[in-house]
Amino acid sequence: MTVTALTTLHVWRVPTRALGRVLARMAVDRRRLRALPGVRFAKLLGTGNGTTFGPGDADLTRWAAVTVWDDPAAAAAFDASAVGRAWARVSESSARVDLRPLHSRGTWSGRTPFGSENGVKTDGPVLALTRARLAPARALTFWRAIPPVTAALHDADGVLSRFGIGEAPIGWQGTISVWRSTAHLLEFAYRHPQHRAAIARTPEARWYAEELFARFAVLDLAGDPAVLGWADGEKGIRGR
Repeated sequence: MTVTALTTLHVWRVPTRALGRVLARMAVDRRRLRALPGVRFAKLLGTGNGTTFGPGDADLTRWAAVTVWDDPAAAAAFDASAVGRAWARVSESSARVDLRPLHSRGTWSGRTPFGSENGVKTDGPVLALTRARLAPARALTFWRAIPPVTAALHDADGVLSRFGIGEAPIGWQGTISVWRSTAHLLEFAYRHPQHRAAIARTPEARWYAEELFARFAVLDLAGDPAVLGWADGEKGIRGR
């Protein structure tokens, strides 16, 4: 994909009593979301605290969707769609983040879903999305190596929000993190010792059967930023 499209991140907080209904929604709505008018790419995701990328990280009260749309009008119609209404009924709070792709490399389910504006700079907050399908034979070494990196991420300067995402309980995991600026993100990515060590080790360890990294400008935030773990999420975002 060479044409930049609007990407949205929807996150829902659900009560524990609704877990059965949520699991039914996850089973039914994956295909329905992809079939909505104007959808180029879509993934329904579980979330977690991102400490070990194993089943013990799972947060069964928070669920998410990453969707790439043809245009803002198609994205705006989501809330009135059958999928959007179903998730609104099952959730007790939610947030939506509108994103403009800045840089992307790698693939997700064999596709390159996000457009790119390489070289375009933004002065505002940015969102980083990482996603990987672990090579089964390498999963154990990955899980042993990742805790120092995730611990460093939780304490990194300039990080506003961070949580794990997953398409399956084991082996199909990633992270979403929001940063005050591109400079804060790049400082962590390329200068923090734990993260640099993990990057250097990746080619030799061959942890991933497939991987993707994408960086987005945060255009707008609607809903409750606390769902993202983003206490000051409204500051400087809403209404842009």
